[in-house]
Amino acid sequence: MNEIKARIKTFLSKFFGNHDLQLDEDIFSLGFVNSMFAMQLVLFIEQEFQIAIENEDLEFENFRTINSIANLIERKTAILVQS
Repeated sequence: MNEIKARIKTFLSKFFGNHDLQLDEDIFSLGFVNSMFAMQLVLFIEQEFQIAIENEDLEFENFRTINSIANLIERKTAILVQS
């Protein structure tokens, strides 16, 4: 597991109790996600990885799993590096 995924999993684990969240597990289907949690997740990503989540990024597919969140972060940080 790379560092980005490890940091995401550590954050999510605070909300998922004893559930051992897998990298490709759909966090929405588990029933833990509500609108307040979704806002906390976006804020965590922005602050932890120093990126801005734009309106066009706010799609379920970008936040459904640890892998998809990591992919979003990697895309956003690659754009910053190229700028």
